Amino acid sequence: MPSAEGHPMSQGGHHLRLLTFNLQVGIQTSAYHHYLTRSWQHLLPHPRRLDRLAMMSEVLRDFDLVGLQEVDGGSFRSGHVNQVEYLAREAGFPHHHQQLNRNLGRVAQHSNGLLSRLSPARLEEHRLPGTLPGRGALHAQFGTGPDALHLFVAHLALGFRTRARQLDYLSEIITPLRHVVVMGDLNCTPEQLHAHSRFCASLPLHPVRPPLSYPSWQPRRALDHILLSTSLKANDVRVLDQLFSDHLPIAVDVTLPEACHAALGKR
Repeated sequence: MPSAEGHPMSQGGHHLRLLTFNLQVGIQTSAYHHYLTRSWQHLLPHPRRLDRLAMMSEVLRDFDLVGLQEVDGGSFRSGHVNQVEYLAREAGFPHHHQQLNRNLGRVAQHSNGLLSRLSPARLEEHRLPGTLPGRGALHAQFGTGPDALHLFVAHLALGFRTRARQLDYLSEIITPLRHVVVMGDLNCTPEQLHAHSRFCASLPLHPVRPPLSYPSWQPRRALDHILLSTSLKANDVRVLDQLFSDHLPIAVDVTLPEACHAALGKR
């Protein structure tokens, strides 16, 4: 299994360290009133934003695959720094991809992101259905053939009806696939997710309850998820106590079946 020099894969190659993080474009939020008092940072640059990204990169470098939501693609508010590229470079990831979902021109480039130590065989961007544009899913395939690993980085809508349509859309893609990871800010609790029978049928979930991740300063809801097909084994699911955003990062160590591990090595 390929890896970046100096960053070997976890425990001999059959294991991957995954992390998902809604980083709120680098705005540090540690109280509800910050949504008001720091809202200007969604449009204007902040001198400490790059320092916070540098601290984030120290956390991300311990992982193999990282899915990012609410990351800026290099607009005025981020000081014209493409945050996906910056984090990939600083954390030593040889592969990265930015999916631009809401383009506000020079003001804001609202995106999903992928950082990877594996070379993707294929990348696809999906615009998720909804009344308003701006929600997307990034699909990365690692390896070839039926035992390839498929990773989806998604950021779903707040509204129930729109989110249900988006889960239906993802279900259509996921159903024929064998080894699947879906991770991101799904904006729903485990109970709400399990109520969507079509999605759960397409991706039978491990009986691992995701940790509480929102709000970051006093977590009460599990809105961030790493969902695995039954072919993949979750060894450890945990929340990282890093107050970089209004969400906390969620991490999982995954064991790959032998056939999937072999498929990743194919060229």
